[in-house]
Amino acid sequence: MERSLGAYLISTDRARLDLDAIYTYLSGESYWARGRPRDQIVRGIENSLPFGVYRGADQVGFARLVTDYATFAWLADVYVLEAHRGHGLAKALLGTVMAHPAVRGLPRVLLATADAHGLYERFGFTSLQGDERFMAIETKALTESYVREEGC
Repeated sequence: MERSLGAYLISTDRARLDLDAIYTYLSGESYWARGRPRDQIVRGIENSLPFGVYRGADQVGFARLVTDYATFAWLADVYVLEAHRGHGLAKALLGTVMAHPAVRGLPRVLLATADAHGLYERFGFTSLQGDERFMAIETKALTESYVREEGC
């Protein structure tokens, strides 16, 4: 699947992915994956449906969808590099993800965010409040080993 936006392109073509660029952003700049090892990032991408955002040959954004293609999806690792923000790329990326046949019609799509609630609400996401149906196992030993800046 491909979508053009002027000088930008959104694509699910795995051959276009710049794993070094994705690793550099996620492990070095994101608040949610800072310090995450490269092999873990690559393995996550290999087992997901990836969406890359490109300007020419340069990867400037990314998102991935973890899904069973029938009932559930988890949207993860969504970003647009700061130098390319303000062009509607995050909205276009999310629009492309949500329009993808792998997502359309799924009864449940989840994500986690600390700072982009307004963006996701535009696409129908709402906060889970008081819904005791959802439970999680969060292995802190792994994530605590990531190098993080204060406040992340």
